[in-house]
Amino acid sequence: MRYVLAMDQGTTSSRAIVFDSVARIHAIAQQEYRQIYPKPGWVEHDPHDIWQSQLAVAQQALVKANITARDVAAIGITNQRETTLLWDRHTGKPIDNAIVWQDRRTADFCAQLKSQHEQLFRERTGLLLDPYFSGTKLAWLLDHYQDARKRAENGELAFGTVDTWLLWNLTRGKMHATDVTNASRTLLFDIHHNRWDDELLDVLDIPAQVLPQIFASSADYGYTAPDIFGAPILIGGVAGDQQAALFGQACHAPGMVKNTYGTGCFMLMQTGDRACESQHGLLTTSAAQLDTQPVFALEGSVFICGAVVQWLRDGLGIIKSAAEIEALAMSVPDSGGVYFVPAFTGLGSPHWDPRARGAIFGLTRGTTHAHIARAALEAIGYQSAELLLAMQKDAATPIKELRVDGGAAANNLLMQHQADLLGVPVVRPRIIETTALGAAYLAGLTADVWNGTKEIAEHWQIDRVFEPMISRDEAAQRMFDWSKVVRACNPWGMD
Repeated sequence: MRYVLAMDQGTTSSRAIVFDSVARIHAIAQQEYRQIYPKPGWVEHDPHDIWQSQLAVAQQALVKANITARDVAAIGITNQRETTLLWDRHTGKPIDNAIVWQDRRTADFCAQLKSQHEQLFRERTGLLLDPYFSGTKLAWLLDHYQDARKRAENGELAFGTVDTWLLWNLTRGKMHATDVTNASRTLLFDIHHNRWDDELLDVLDIPAQVLPQIFASSADYGYTAPDIFGAPILIGGVAGDQQAALFGQACHAPGMVKNTYGTGCFMLMQTGDRACESQHGLLTTSAAQLDTQPVFALEGSVFICGAVVQWLRDGLGIIKSAAEIEALAMSVPDSGGVYFVPAFTGLGSPHWDPRARGAIFGLTRGTTHAHIARAALEAIGYQSAELLLAMQKDAATPIKELRVDGGAAANNLLMQHQADLLGVPVVRPRIIETTALGAAYLAGLTADVWNGTKEIAEHWQIDRVFEPMISRDEAAQRMFDWSKVVRACNPWGMD
C-alpha cells in the first residue's frame, strides 16, 4: 500500500490527512490556531502559527496512521488562498504577520486603482480590483515597512501565499515556488499565458525579484528536509484550496460545479480551456493544471460561511461547538422572519462591496437563539444560491447538479435548504474532505500512485442526494426577500 499525505492549511485551522492508493482516509489530525484582529476590517495570522500548526498535524497524522515517512509516496499541499506573507530570504523571518484574505485594509487603494486600471486587471487576471486578492496586500507591506521595497528590489525579501511559505519551510529555503492556481489569485498573474505580468507589477510597484517561481499544480516541488519527518518526502502537488476541491470532486470536465462550505463558501465551475469572462459578478480563475496547458474555472466567492458558526460560538456564545448548530436550528420550524447577513468583512460575489457590514433583520421579542442559528445557516444557503444563479446566467449550458464538500456540507438542514433554493440536486460525496483529497490526487499523479483523471473519477462516490422540495415560485420569493436585506447592509451608501 502506498500513502499520500495531504497538508490542508486553512483559515482557522491546519489539517493533515493520510490517504491510501484507493483514496481511503487512514488518519486525520487538526489544530486550530490564533486569529488576530488588530483593527476593524483587519485580519492577520502569525506566520509561525501557520507553519508550526501545519507541521504538528502532519507529524501527528503519520503517527495516527502508524506509518513513517518512507511509506509516503508524496505530499500534496492545499491552502487558504490570497493570504499574503513577506519574509527575509536569508533568515526566513517574516517582516510581520500574514495579511489574511478576509482583510479589507486595502479597500481605498483598490478604489483608486479602479478608475484607471480596472479593465487591464480584469482582462489579464480574470479578477476584480478588490482587497480580497494578494497583490494590493503585498504592495501595502512594501509601503509600510522601512526599506521593504528597496530590500525587495535587491532580492533580499521573498513574497508568498501560504503554499509558498509552507514549501519554503518544508525544504529549508530551497524552494521559493507556487502553483498556477495560487498565482492566479494575486492580481499579478496573466492567466492566459501562465506568467507574472510586468505591466501589472508596474502598476502596483512590486519588484519582480520578490516573486516565487511558478509550477503546474501536479509537479515535482522537491523534497522535504530529512530531519522534518525522519526521511525526505517528495512534494508532488500544490493547489489553492478551492481548485484542489474542484479536482478532488472529480470535476474534470467543462460544466461540472462544486461548492465548498468552509470558512467561506466558494463555488467553481470547470470551463476547460475557455477563460469565460463573467457578466454577473463572478471571477475567472486558473483551475488545477497537470502540465503547461491552461485550464480555467468560473468562481463565486462568499467571504463568511462556516465563520458565522464560529462567531455564534466564540462571539455570541449561543453554542459550545459548531456541531451543535444543526440541532439548535432544527428546534424551530423556520427562522421566524429573521434574516442574518454575515457581511463581517464585506460582501464578495456577486456584490463586491468591501464596505458592507453584517446585520440581523426581523428581530422580535419572540426571537430566540434557535431562530438566529437557523437564520445563520440559511444565510449560507442564500449566499451560495446567489453564486449559482449568477453562474447559470454566465454558463452556456444548464447546470445539472451541485457537488458539495467542506465541513458544513455534513449539515443536512443546510444541504436541503440549498437544494430548495437552487432547484437542482445537491450531491454530497462519501468523502467530504475533497480539498485535501484533491491535493493528494495532484501529488499522487506526480508520484505515479494514480495513472490519470479517469482513475481518480472512479474513486468518487455518492453519500446522499438532496432533491428540491419547494416550488420555483417559492424559491424565487425567498431569494427576492434575501436581496432586499442584503441591500440594507451598506446603509450609508459608502463606495
